[in-house]
Amino acid sequence: MKILLVEDNKVLARDIKLFLKESGFLVEWVENLGGANEKIALYNYDVAIVDLGLPDGSGLDLIEKIKNENIEMGVLILTARDSIDDKVKGLNIGADDYMTKPFHKAELIARLHSIQRRKSEKRNNILEVDELKIDILNSDVYVKNEKLKLTKKEFDLLFFFMHNPKKILTRESIAEYLWGDQIDQADNFDFVYNHIKNLRKKIIDAGGKNYIKAMYGMGYKFLSED
Repeated sequence: MKILLVEDNKVLARDIKLFLKESGFLVEWVENLGGANEKIALYNYDVAIVDLGLPDGSGLDLIEKIKNENIEMGVLILTARDSIDDKVKGLNIGADDYMTKPFHKAELIARLHSIQRRKSEKRNNILEVDELKIDILNSDVYVKNEKLKLTKKEFDLLFFFMHNPKKILTRESIAEYLWGDQIDQADNFDFVYNHIKNLRKKIIDAGGKNYIKAMYGMGYKFLSED
């Protein structure tokens, strides 16, 4: 696990860094907000340990940046402040957990592993291809981080395609997936084309690519290539 430690107390930071390294973590340390912004712009980290009281600003600003820019990184607040408001605000803007100084090192390790586990579980609920992303748990779809307004059938259709990339899906298989046993009552499968046309248009209008390709005489295929 790769950690970004943002802490201005040099003695404490060196102590944490040494302990984490001895526990098998990769650790990079910065002591201010500016240094942290430079690091996350250049490198990827699993978790950022963020002190709120930094010499050039608030650690809350860093947390907001991480979450607003959808950077895949867990955040653990580490602060000496006793203010409940700071902790609540940090959690509300996207921090995963917090610890108040002083703390037990074993607890820090446990909190880091817990954040990483939650990140992994969350990642399993995400399907992502290029700029297109499905949040399966919340039934949301994003193109370039902008949420699309899809009907339930359009969402289910996109999930079916993204879950079966590069496979030819017949109109019959698509119809059966979307309507189940009720599909026996259909006279034809022309409605499949209409749903695909509407879904494709919404993705393209939002700045996405034309992922759904018609395979003449066979069906449709989801491809990420241009």
